[in-house]
Amino acid sequence: MTTAIIIVAVVVVAAIAAFLLLRGRTAGGRGLRGRFGPEYDRVVARHGGDTKAAERELDDRVKRHGHLEERPLAEEARARYAARWASAQELFVESPERSLAEADALLADLARERGFPEGEDRADALSVHHAAHVHGYRRVHAARSGNASTEEMREALMDARGLFEALLADGGSQREHGNGHLVKGHRAS
Repeated sequence: MTTAIIIVAVVVVAAIAAFLLLRGRTAGGRGLRGRFGPEYDRVVARHGGDTKAAERELDDRVKRHGHLEERPLAEEARARYAARWASAQELFVESPERSLAEADALLADLARERGFPEGEDRADALSVHHAAHVHGYRRVHAARSGNASTEEMREALMDARGLFEALLADGGSQREHGNGHLVKGHRAS
């Protein structure tokens, strides 16, 4: 009788462990998909549909940039950036190329002032903290470097505005998920 109880207990413990292990594996993908939104799909596509490779990349981004605390902006800086953005938008009618160049420079300056890293790491860091809007940053770069039509440049500028507004806002201890929702008090570990 005692042996039967021990066997049943071992089987139950093994079943619970297997359930938790499988649940942990599938929750990672759902968690990353929820956190990164469209960025998750973009990275999976870039990895040729290999979700494991894409999830490793996104996990690495979170490890490298999740601890980043966005620095607050002074009201003067906020007003200065808002005026620059308005000028960049007005410039679009006269010169879409110069307008995109100004928007790109403005986003770089604003991201730097908020504490995001320089260079190629910037888009990765922005994707961790502003996943719902990082595509605007990428579209401005692509439209500037390619043979984009005026309509494509206009759409890129409009997409970039979402990131501009997110960076301009004082997020405090809020972090935006890929679905556009803010989570108060959440700090990435």
